[in-house]
Amino acid sequence: MDSLIAASARALAAGDALGALKRVALRDDPPALALRGIAMAQLGELTRARELLRRAASGFGAHEELARARCVVAEAEVALAMRDLGGTPRALEAAALALEARADHANALQARLIAARRLLLLGRLDAASAALARLDARGLPPALAAVAELSAAELALRSLRIDTARTALARAQEAAERARVPALLAEVAEMRAVLERPAARRLCRGSEQVLRLDEVAALLGSGALVVDACRRAVGTGKGAVATWQSLARRPVLFALARALAEAWPGDVEREALIADAFRTRHPDETHRARLRVEIGRLRALVKPMARVEATPRGFALVPHAPALVPHAAGLVPGGTRDVVVLAPPIDGEQGALVALLSDGAAWSTSALALALDASQRTVQRALAELEAEGRVRAIGQARARRWLAPPLAGFTTILLLPAALPIE
Repeated sequence: MDSLIAASARALAAGDALGALKRVALRDDPPALALRGIAMAQLGELTRARELLRRAASGFGAHEELARARCVVAEAEVALAMRDLGGTPRALEAAALALEARADHANALQARLIAARRLLLLGRLDAASAALARLDARGLPPALAAVAELSAAELALRSLRIDTARTALARAQEAAERARVPALLAEVAEMRAVLERPAARRLCRGSEQVLRLDEVAALLGSGALVVDACRRAVGTGKGAVATWQSLARRPVLFALARALAEAWPGDVEREALIADAFRTRHPDETHRARLRVEIGRLRALVKPMARVEATPRGFALVPHAPALVPHAAGLVPGGTRDVVVLAPPIDGEQGALVALLSDGAAWSTSALALALDASQRTVQRALAELEAEGRVRAIGQARARRWLAPPLAGFTTILLLPAALPIE
């Protein structure tokens, strides 16, 4: 490694991208191309960075497998920043194995972290948890340690393990301060702020209350029957005593459950239920017959938690009394169980889409479809509606088109992210 390459690498490690570029900007040998690509990525020129890293990887010879593996890892991180989540992670896994075989443990761990962060973006929380659990973070450089702790904190937040998230954030703050990288410090501060922002709304007995993430966790553990409009589920409890039923793929049943929960302890007229569930203001006998069928299906799904009773004018949701509830003296026999609607912080059917775009990154429709487990056509229709409302904007054309939304600084959208808040 010549002196200019070494000086450029030191500048990059210190976060001085411009200083690194000054030393290698006019060189086209593979090491210089790799450093230029990393510098351009730090400056936000992600497309150019990816091109330079690919040229560098192809320029290294067969005997330079270590350098080529490092380029693959750097390109994977750029792809993650570009929200290019398609393709296979096999190349990244092969690069990680090559780095481990040559004792480059820091870059091998970087590859593992990129893979785990990709899984987090896709909402595959179980796989991300397993990937993070396999990491050996001992003796890491401070910058990598901070990224590892930030990933652990995000996983804990999305699983509503608030105390675990606070502990991981404290470790991330300490590591970021030792690394002295402003971007890392800003990321830690942003994630800390998520804990203090409104995350959802609690609707019960005609009143509305804004909740933080820790208050959401307390609500889910309170024993109340919760109709969760953030992840489209109905249930009660956390941990081993939890009973939950997903309605994410059954929109009619969810609309009925929410309408009944919002009216609790009262009932809802049949015409109002038909209007909510079937989107019609002029019901006929076919709608009433279908309502009876759908109510029967809802009854069967919520039977372990509640009853759906017919009333003279409609239907009412009646929760089962809890067998035991927390008390100062321990668990005691329960009384009446509340019914609560946990509503998203923002209204609208495209809440999860807005949540993904609110991170400030530019997403492709294919990446959004992957993260939401939906078809590209469905995502395109939703984006068109949001664009007409002025809530998102597009940059680029055709296959290069990417979508952006302004960061939603007033509240956190953690509860709306894909596969968020698995019931443990």
